[in-house]
Amino acid sequence: MSGNATHRFSNTSILTVQTADASRVVTSDAIDERLADTYKRVGLRPGLLERLAGIRERRWWEDGVTFTDGAAEGGAKAISESGVDPAGIGLMINTSVSRRYLEPSTAVAVHHALGLPRSAQNFDVTNACLGFVNGMELAAAMIDSGMIEHAVIVNGEDAQTVQDRTIDRLNQPDTTARDVIAQFATLTLGSGAVAMVLGRSDQHPEGHRLVGSVSRAGTEHHELCTGDNDEMRTDLKGLLEAGLDLSMDMWEEAAADFDWQRGMDRYVIHQVSKVHTAAMCERFGIDETRVPKTFPTRGNLGPASVPYTLANAQHELVDGDRVLLMGIGSGLNASCLEIAW
Repeated sequence: MSGNATHRFSNTSILTVQTADASRVVTSDAIDERLADTYKRVGLRPGLLERLAGIRERRWWEDGVTFTDGAAEGGAKAISESGVDPAGIGLMINTSVSRRYLEPSTAVAVHHALGLPRSAQNFDVTNACLGFVNGMELAAAMIDSGMIEHAVIVNGEDAQTVQDRTIDRLNQPDTTARDVIAQFATLTLGSGAVAMVLGRSDQHPEGHRLVGSVSRAGTEHHELCTGDNDEMRTDLKGLLEAGLDLSMDMWEEAAADFDWQRGMDRYVIHQVSKVHTAAMCERFGIDETRVPKTFPTRGNLGPASVPYTLANAQHELVDGDRVLLMGIGSGLNASCLEIAW
């Protein structure tokens, strides 16, 4: 089994992308303090989160504020900024990994909070850290086909629940160094939200056009990172190596359809850590000065990571810039999506 899934978009543009920040700053030093006795007992040095991952801090929501509230806040900001009449929105997709219930969808709560019309289809699309990019692709396909004129993609993530439970578990007397390493990635997560409004390019010449995308599956690696609201375990080395190999296979085959290897103005890479970012840049021959970074102060925001980073970098972009969204999602899946800014 080999080959990329390749798609070119014909009439879809990004009208706006906006964030909603969680307000509680949680430093890596503070997490180290909570795990100090465990680190000492199992022989690990504190400071791994900043020294190895490059993450100084991340955010949590204030008490009483949920990730759904964050997604709705981001969606409201994006809709307002776009100037689109909410009555004309035909689709809202929620892409959050975080969820309170198995059913109903998280999308219904955000749809209700935003006051979207009854005619606006709404549902969840989840695919680990690629969910938002997949949501963009699906919405663009519906816009290109004429099914809808405008779509909103939202994402809200909550890292606190799983991080509190992980810290409590790692502080148990039977914890080993191997347990800490296996659950290390959980401590790199962050909370936050982001939303994007998409519309028809022929109606919105001010928008930023979606050009095309490629994706590639490596689902033989689906057990390298598994998680739920209580615990996430990750084979850090195995996930990094398999993700880079899968992405390189995708990248090389994509050269037949796209000229990305000649260089882009910005590369918006999924924000995992400084190790992951450096490895991606080295493997793909990317100039790291063209890679905006949010992981040092926001951590890994999951599927919100790529659009959140794009939103923070948009003030640096000018008309005509070529922007490439690049992500790897647990499972594994890899994807790239080009935007003509």
